[in-house]
Amino acid sequence: MSDWPLTRTFRSASGDVRWDTLGEPGRDPVVLCHGTPFSSYVWRAVARSLARHHHVFVWDMPGYGASQMSAGQDVSLAAQGRILTELLAHWRLTEPVVVAHDFGGAVSLRARLLHGARYRALALVDPVALVPWGSPFFRLVGEHAEVFEQLPPALHGALVREYVGSASSRGLHPAVLDRLVRPWLGDPGQAAFYRQIAQADQRHTNEVQHRYGEIGLPVLVCWGQEDTWIPPAKGHELVARIPGARLEPIAGAGHLVQEDAPAELTAALIAFLAQLS
Repeated sequence: MSDWPLTRTFRSASGDVRWDTLGEPGRDPVVLCHGTPFSSYVWRAVARSLARHHHVFVWDMPGYGASQMSAGQDVSLAAQGRILTELLAHWRLTEPVVVAHDFGGAVSLRARLLHGARYRALALVDPVALVPWGSPFFRLVGEHAEVFEQLPPALHGALVREYVGSASSRGLHPAVLDRLVRPWLGDPGQAAFYRQIAQADQRHTNEVQHRYGEIGLPVLVCWGQEDTWIPPAKGHELVARIPGARLEPIAGAGHLVQEDAPAELTAALIAFLAQLS
């Protein structure tokens, strides 16, 4: 998509992963991980700001955004954690800073704790990290994905539009909402939308959440204080489980902090990165 082109491809066991970089090679690397039902597009403002002084890597998880969507595809958190680990090796990044939102948080935590991925530091933004998670709608769809896949396209489009829009506390610009919804429309996109929800399984966070004390890195946890998808109290609980972690509340932001408060989030990340120097 021309407004946020990902020009490079990594072939993974779960399909082609589209990715790209911003900033000058050789600078300290930062890897940005998106959540669901989003794509790396949500990082565009933050990525362009960080690229002034860092080499920024962005990618769409398989089954999302510009990456491959196909029947029978494994888009589970388990698969995504392995793929992130493989991508870091493909990029020849030994200790990047990883910044991860929502499901990307679980992906980055699994890569670190189960697959030995090495980071210099980790910033988590409203992450999926502690059970229970998933809204009543999310759980309903997960239990009946095969029914939702058969919705008429217009009804499906309206459902996705309403769902994605609810991630913002301030309301998304119509053009941004259109862009976030677009990958999920049409036959491949509609099936992919329900596939990724159907494969979301809390056992994939159960497998790692008892090990958060082992992370052994500088950790920043940012949380939108108007998040209705994952309560801000989860941020306090998560920080309490990670020795030395710091919580950065983002006032007025919902779950999609990158859209609701990009300047505030970018400032918090830049300050965190500066402390690592």
